[in-house]
Amino acid sequence: MNAFWNDYTVQVVVSGSAMIGAVSGSLGCFAYLRRQSLIGDVVAHSTLLGIVVAFWGVYLVTGVGNKSLWVLIPGAIVAGLASLLLTKAVTGQTRIKEDAGLGVMLAIFFGTGMMLLRWLQRAQPPIPGRSGLDGYLFGMAAAMTSKDLWMIGLLGAIALMAMLIAWSGLKVLTFDPEYAAGIGLPVQRLELLMLCLMVIGIVIGLQIAGVVLMISLLVAPAAAARQWTHHLGRMVALASIIGAVCAASGALISALGTHLPTGPVIVVLVTIVFIFSILFAPRRGILWRRRSIVD
Repeated sequence: MNAFWNDYTVQVVVSGSAMIGAVSGSLGCFAYLRRQSLIGDVVAHSTLLGIVVAFWGVYLVTGVGNKSLWVLIPGAIVAGLASLLLTKAVTGQTRIKEDAGLGVMLAIFFGTGMMLLRWLQRAQPPIPGRSGLDGYLFGMAAAMTSKDLWMIGLLGAIALMAMLIAWSGLKVLTFDPEYAAGIGLPVQRLELLMLCLMVIGIVIGLQIAGVVLMISLLVAPAAAARQWTHHLGRMVALASIIGAVCAASGALISALGTHLPTGPVIVVLVTIVFIFSILFAPRRGILWRRRSIVD
């Protein structure tokens, strides 16, 4: 076991997974409390288009396919933000409701991303470095490098620092947007910041969970943490711990097992914690409330 843990690749993957779980879990609390899980799902699926376009653009400029996160994540961030801003523009100028607009953007961005991905994979002559891009659908944690780890850590630190700096405003906006506007808070700027934090919380996890499963890593730790506390600060801290522990444990189990993909294993672990929470959490858990009724 010591020899296994001393493997550098395992250390990188487990450390990166833990960081991703901690950041995504904490930032996901705001998406959960504001009932914006659908927005997170749209962002996660939309990033595929940004990843493919970023890869293709670098290839056209340099003649070399580059799958480094330093190249792909900026493209994913741009695509994720673009899908949300376009949704706001469409719903603001038409009678289309927000949920319908989000569904349309998900279909457009994800569908276009899949089309370009298949084109890149089948292009003749073959594009160097194109193999492995489809791994971003469900994650490919084993491909994580130390450079990727630095990228994840940098973005995660920036997001958490921004959240802490704007904590008071984000807290008021989350629970009472009308009151936030009434006391003169810059609501639009805070809304934009919250969207940016959500996008970052999603894109840094694409390496381990992929665009399809990432929404689970964003929302499930927050939903589990919510069952144990009514305090936002404690909820964020607990969601961060749940995300980090489940992500690191999933990476370890995947590395120890045979043909066990990291992303799905992490999602299964987070789901188990969520189910346990909704059953046994004090005051909010299903079994706890039934016991209270009986007593």
